[in-house]
Amino acid sequence: MPVEKNFHAIISGRVQGVGFRYFVQGKANGLDITGWVRNRWDGTVEVMAQGEKNNLESFLSLIKRGPSGANVTNLNVEWLESSDEFTEFKVRSTSY
Repeated sequence: MPVEKNFHAIISGRVQGVGFRYFVQGKANGLDITGWVRNRWDGTVEVMAQGEKNNLESFLSLIKRGPSGANVTNLNVEWLESSDEFTEFKVRSTSY
């Protein structure tokens, strides 16, 4: 049986104004991952993701690369136990 996990990530670099959130949402949907992504006031992007651990690891590899125009310089990930709190993957409003 697949292992379900969650992670919380903060992505730094040139990640705002380049379609990063919609790139992340598209990749999440393709990997059956639920959760959310949003810009933060400090220029970073925040992701909360839930799904099968193998899919989440693939997802992280894609996030590290980002869309064309992005330049990820740091990806800080905290792994969490699965909480089953999400039913889809959403783009949320910027966090202030």
